[in-house]
Amino acid sequence: MNSAIRRRPPFVNIKYPSGEFAFISAFSLLVTFCCGNASAQETADDLSQKLANPLANLISVPIQSNFDFGAGADGNGFAYTMNIQPVIPFALNDDWNLITRTIIPVGYRDYLPGGDVGGLGDITASFFLSPKDPGPGGLIWGAGPVFLLPTATDESLGAEKFGIGPTAVGLVQQGPWTVGALGNHIWSVAGSESRADVSASLLQPFVSYNFGHGTSASLSVDSTYDWTNDQWTVPINLGVTQVFQIGTQAMSFQIGGKYYADAPPGGPEWGIRTTLTFLFPK
Repeated sequence: MNSAIRRRPPFVNIKYPSGEFAFISAFSLLVTFCCGNASAQETADDLSQKLANPLANLISVPIQSNFDFGAGADGNGFAYTMNIQPVIPFALNDDWNLITRTIIPVGYRDYLPGGDVGGLGDITASFFLSPKDPGPGGLIWGAGPVFLLPTATDESLGAEKFGIGPTAVGLVQQGPWTVGALGNHIWSVAGSESRADVSASLLQPFVSYNFGHGTSASLSVDSTYDWTNDQWTVPINLGVTQVFQIGTQAMSFQIGGKYYADAPPGGPEWGIRTTLTFLFPK
């Protein structure tokens, strides 16, 4: 094991709703079996820098937990969303990579009029064609299509629409700093005629700073605009991330808070986010 990635005790007592811990464990074992253990040839700082770059040549499997509070008509509602977000790069040739980024949400809501609801949400799959070498000024960029898949197991957890649109990301890494933005727009093109059409934009500016020894801090604004209902949702996220290693498996853990600068009526007011990421350096 590379001594630059220091052994640290695992983060303890990360609690999930009933049954989800077993799901995460099984999924993690499957990923490890398919991808193998990390080669431990990269330092914690190398991995920290790559984590800040959504187009890095690094297979990663983040398991993100979002605990949101202050939702519902009375402001006492709770929402939980676990996003499984595998990011897999493919080398197309000597000059170009294709990076796939999939978001698989599993959610729970306790404030909806019909009672408590839990299950799978709609899956979002993005594909970025990206040059292997940075451009002028160190610009790293990628662009391609994004797809919305109507996979929700309950109508309140999804749009019941198939959608498609463009997506792009650009960033610059200078020293310990990473500054960039990701965006997309999705239009619905098929699905249930009884549901409203989807026309939604995402703009996600982000900045992170690497303190060294695998520790970094990040700030992002995951702003979305619903053109159909003329409504912004703007959670501001601040988090701290630590890269570590258990055996030969490189991992990272992030914890942070979020504040909703804007949200639909009955939406949450604030929340907590944790992310456990399995890293597979290529």
